[in-house]
Amino acid sequence: MLIDTHCHLDDEQFDEVRDAVITRALDAGIDFMLTIGTTLESCKKTIEIAEQFASVKAAVGIQPNYCAEANDGDWEQIVELINHPAVIAIGETGLDRYWDYTPFEMQQDFFDRHLRLSQQTGLPFIVHMRECGDDIIKMLRRASESGPLNGVMHSFTGTVEQAQQCVELGMYISFAGMVTFKKSEDLRDVAASVPIDRILIETDAPYLSPHPHRGQRPNEPAMVIHTARCVAEQHAMDLSEFAVISTRNAKQLFAFGP
Repeated sequence: MLIDTHCHLDDEQFDEVRDAVITRALDAGIDFMLTIGTTLESCKKTIEIAEQFASVKAAVGIQPNYCAEANDGDWEQIVELINHPAVIAIGETGLDRYWDYTPFEMQQDFFDRHLRLSQQTGLPFIVHMRECGDDIIKMLRRASESGPLNGVMHSFTGTVEQAQQCVELGMYISFAGMVTFKKSEDLRDVAASVPIDRILIETDAPYLSPHPHRGQRPNEPAMVIHTARCVAEQHAMDLSEFAVISTRNAKQLFAFGP
C-alpha cells in the first residue's frame, strides 16, 4: 500500500479521464491520494472530487504564485472550507522566487496566514519551495516560536542542510518524480540523508512524471510507485518495507483514516 500525498486531480487534464486515473491508482496499490488546491476555485473542485471518491482527500489553500490573483474575500472562504470533512490539510502555501507572478512580500503574508491557520486548527500544512529555501526556513523558524509545526516540504529539491533544518523544525520531507531523474544524484543524496520516519512520497501529478515515464503527461498517482522504489533504494530497503513506513508516516501527518 502506498499514498500519493500530493497531486492535483482537479487539473483540467484529468477532466475526461479522472475516473480511470483513480481506478488505475487503486489497482496499483495506491490506497489514498491527497489532491491539493491552489486557488479558491481549485479548492472547491478538489473538495468536489474528494466527495466523489473515498480514496481521495483534499487540501485547501492559495499557492504562492496565485496570491496576486486572489480576490477580496477569497482567503475568508478558504478558512471556511477547512471545515469540510474531506479537507485534511492546508495548502499548498509557501514561497517561490523562480516565478514573479506575485510580489514576494505578498507571498510571505499569505504563507504566514497559512502557518497561523495550521497552528490554530491543528491541520497540517503543505509547503511549496522554489529557489527560496533559506527564506522559508526563516519563516518556519519564526512560526515555531508560536507553537509546534505540523507540515511537509512538498516536492523537496533543497540541500541536505536545508532538509536537516526542516526536520529539526518538525517537518516531513516529500519527494516527487525528480528524485528518479538520471542527473538527480544530489537529490538522491538528500533522500538518503532524511530520517526514514520523516519521508513522504508524491507525484505532483499531472507534473513531474518519474523515470521511466519522464516527459509523459499527464503524470498520475499510479506512478508514485517509481518514486517510492527510488527512495527505498537510497535507504537500502525493498519496496514493500518502504511502503509500510512511508504510509505510516503519511497517516501520522494526515488524517487518511485506518
